[in-house]
Order: sequence, then C-alpha cells, then structure tokens
Amino acid sequence: MPRKLTVHVLPGLFEPSDLAGGIAVVTDVLRATTTVGYALKNGARGIIPCESIDEAVGIREANDTASGEILLGGERGGEPISGFDLGNSPSEWSNEVVAGREIAFTTTNGTRALLRSVLADRVLMGAFANLGAVCDVLLEDSRPIHIVCAGTVGKISTEDCLFAGAVVGRLLGVSTESTDLAAAGIELCDAARLVLSHWNSAMDTPDGLFQTMKAGSGGRNLMRLGLEADIRTAATLDQVDLVPEYLPQSRRIGRSN
Repeated sequence: MPRKLTVHVLPGLFEPSDLAGGIAVVTDVLRATTTVGYALKNGARGIIPCESIDEAVGIREANDTASGEILLGGERGGEPISGFDLGNSPSEWSNEVVAGREIAFTTTNGTRALLRSVLADRVLMGAFANLGAVCDVLLEDSRPIHIVCAGTVGKISTEDCLFAGAVVGRLLGVSTESTDLAAAGIELCDAARLVLSHWNSAMDTPDGLFQTMKAGSGGRNLMRLGLEADIRTAATLDQVDLVPEYLPQSRRIGRSN
C-alpha cells in the first residue's frame, strides 16, 4: 500500500481527528515555524505554544520565577505584542537572549495551526530553514503524512504552500519533467500535486523562492513593516539541522529525537 501524503492548505479545512494515526508537519514559514527552529538552534529550552495573548501572560505569571526564565514572544498582524520580550523575527531569538529559557509563544496563525494538529501521532514544525531535517524524519517514519499550512488569517498563503511543495518534491525526488510519482511509493492528494507544481515553478528562476515569497500577501505585509530581512532568512534553505516537535506530555515544543 502506498503511503498517503495529504496537504491541508488551511487548518480550517480538516477536522483534528483527521490527523489521528499520522505524522503532521505544521508550517508557518513567515514566520512562526522559522523562528521556533532558530530558537531551538540557539539553545532555547522549550517553546510553549499559546492560542491567546492572555494565555501566554498567564503561563508566565503562574510559572516564572525571579530569574526570568520564561520569556514572552509573538506577534499580532506581524507586529510585536506590547509588553512582550520578543516579536516574531528569527534574528531576535539569539543565543544570548533565549539560551536556557522557555518562551510562551503566540502568533496570529502558526501557533493556532499547531494546536489544531495535536491529535496526530507526532506533530513537527517545518520551514525552509529546516527542510532537509524535516524530510529526513519523514523518511524514517512510515505513517501517513499531513502537511498543515497555517495560512494567513483564514486565507491560503504562498509561502506555506511553497514549503509543502518543497517537502513533496524532496520526498519523491522528482523534477518538473517527472510524472512517475507512484514510483516513490507515496500517494498524493490533489493539493499535494498542486503545491509541487507551485514549488517547481518558483524554483525555475534565479532567486525565485525569495521573490515569490515577497510577492505573497504575507511577504507584502512584512515588506510594509520593514521586515524584508525576515523574508530573506525564511527563504534560505537548510540552516537549522533539527526538527521542532510538539511534546504532548509537557505541552512544549522541543527538539525531535
């Protein structure tokens, strides 16, 4: 039996129970899943995903000590949250800031998509920064794959679909000319075929990934906020050699084993 690979272009297009028995890869390339990968690379002890600002603040108030080990991070509408220690730019989450600390983290799209996916057997977080590491984990597993695109406030996002297409392409090992998808032993849904085509098209031109991400609604919003550098960071492949994984026992995101 071929292994099923399903791409969910928005979190609202599946029921949480649909992911049971599978391995989910949640992606919010601009910027939550990119930022979480860099945070763990830079020594963060764990990330606590929160659906709301109040939840994040409450976690720090309930658990923090005078040492300030729990930081608050996140954004709304792409902008930092008033009173939080960190926004959602990967560059802010440096070793000097996050090493040895936990971060209560809430974003407009990414953390909500993650929390909708927790009924999967495993929940990973993926971005272009750790594309190769994510694919390595998926190739070592045999369960059905669900790629969950966070989208942007209920709308499909260019960059998340690009990442989904990049995963499909790497797992299949196909080029734009290849049509023998079944040879890889993976069964694609129609959305997976569409995002693969989207990815191949973006990579046909020099600097195509960055330029395509800039042109999407999420990219345009970051450009408006003066955050072009974040797009460039998010469009750079394989800079993070680890995979964040949601650990249901602790309700934290840590490094995948």
